[in-house]
Amino acid sequence: MGDATEKLLAYQNDPSRFDIPWKDLRADQIAALNERFVERKDAIKLLAHRANEAGITQILSLNDMVPLLFPHTAYKSYPESFLVEEKWDRLSKWLGTISPHSIPAIDAARINDIDDWIDQLQAKGHFISCSSGTTGKSAMLIASEKDMAWSRVDTVNVFAWGSGVEPRQDRKLIGCAPVATVPKNVIISEAQYSAFANPDWPRWVYPVPPITVGALTKMVVMRKKIADGTALPQELANFESVSTERQAILDSAIEKTADEIIANRDKKLMVAGLWSGLYAVAKYVREKGYDAKDFHPDNCIYVGGGLKRALLPDDYQQYVHDTFNIPADRTFQNYSMQELNSGMPKCRAGGRYHIPPWIVPFLLNEEGDQLLPVSEGEVEGRAAFFDLSLDGRWGGVITGDKISIDFGPCACGNKGPSVRDNIVRYADIKGDDKIGCAGTVDAYVRGLS
Repeated sequence: MGDATEKLLAYQNDPSRFDIPWKDLRADQIAALNERFVERKDAIKLLAHRANEAGITQILSLNDMVPLLFPHTAYKSYPESFLVEEKWDRLSKWLGTISPHSIPAIDAARINDIDDWIDQLQAKGHFISCSSGTTGKSAMLIASEKDMAWSRVDTVNVFAWGSGVEPRQDRKLIGCAPVATVPKNVIISEAQYSAFANPDWPRWVYPVPPITVGALTKMVVMRKKIADGTALPQELANFESVSTERQAILDSAIEKTADEIIANRDKKLMVAGLWSGLYAVAKYVREKGYDAKDFHPDNCIYVGGGLKRALLPDDYQQYVHDTFNIPADRTFQNYSMQELNSGMPKCRAGGRYHIPPWIVPFLLNEEGDQLLPVSEGEVEGRAAFFDLSLDGRWGGVITGDKISIDFGPCACGNKGPSVRDNIVRYADIKGDDKIGCAGTVDAYVRGLS
């Protein structure tokens, strides 16, 4: 790791990390990008290919990095046949095109499903997480033990900064939504419990069966079969049966969670989940005759992700806050994604997501192949980031998000760059999303795997 990278990563525990003007960080960030490129260009096959194509030999400006940012679809570039036909050795080889670390051999005879494959890799220091695949094939992301260690600290720091809640182990943690049981989510959950929960009060885990990577990929494969008409009648019947059973479990989980919250209403609570789940639980609490007057005045809330296409009333946020007696300055929201290793917490005074020094922001055109000029005030475009904290994969990613970044001071007083709370996905705007380099990246990775 180079000097510039170490300097930026050292801000992780610095209370003033969001108060550094972007102009003061630019030189160190460009130097750190070059350090990362030099370290990884021969270790990550896809990176070497992109650098050779673009003729990039060093990073002297943000423009030099643009051709080396991976489209988020790069982590979905494995052939679906690897999952459908359970070709675990081929899937391991595919991982080798996007990771700087050598992927160890696996014992295929001991693998019954993808969760076994993941367990074998995790035992050797490689952690596989995947997205929910709500818009198609799941992204598979590989991380290292260093990444897991970083997430343990980062999740506590961003929540404390964004919510004003200090890690005093004095709260009852209540999960109000099912969470994918992937390594990063597990690590984050454990770290938050250790920092914020009273150890005598067990964490309430949303009472649904674990959503493992295997369960997620089975859903993705089945959706694919249904879409292309290859699903067998018995497979369809099983899918419908499982879906009906799961919906009944989810409905039951809402009421059980509401009962748990009511039973612990005298305690300081930290409720967490997506807005849809939080609203559903709050509605049950109201129907049982309880509202803000019945709860502790210093409760807090951790909201993960957006609406995920859920249809809620216009006042859904206020409804949740009023139900659980959440003060306005005890709400935590975070802008991040599985492709990154760090969070961008929302400030309480300005209502904007703040970018830490070790995440380098890029605003690109819609096609994702040109850097937009930085100017005074807000700049709108396609979001791309380079997370210098990442070790297990390349830190640069072009997202599917349209965002607005202000590189000047925020109303909260912090001088670093921040993102307005108006983030939308290009796929939701246009019905599809095409990143210029995605096709060539996909073809190259498939050719090697």
